[in-house]
Amino acid sequence: MITERWPTELRLAKDRRSLRIVFDDGTAFDLPAEYLRVTSPSAEVQGHSPSERKTVPGKKDVEIIGVEPVGNYAVKLVFDDLHDSGIYGWNYLYELGARHEEKWRAYLDELAAKGLSRERLR
Repeated sequence: MITERWPTELRLAKDRRSLRIVFDDGTAFDLPAEYLRVTSPSAEVQGHSPSERKTVPGKKDVEIIGVEPVGNYAVKLVFDDLHDSGIYGWNYLYELGARHEEKWRAYLDELAAKGLSRERLR
């Protein structure tokens, strides 16, 4: 059985580079905008199967410009690169926080293996 997570606080940092989320069990995460962008649950990033998942480079300086509620179960994040198709459910945000180090390391390893960079292409 999956435990439903419920946020008690959701706050965008003044610099728009992180999202703070506190859950009803007292767990709190400060999730960087770049991390949220490259792990977007959208089909554009995740594809329709694991083999279609994209490694998204060049998002080191991305900012969150909007946080929009989706019913009572999720938020849609809007980034300054205009990506806005990911719906971040509460359990997904909890997982991103709880597994941040592991997922971030895997992302950095993917970038390196593909010769990609976190830096924005000019």
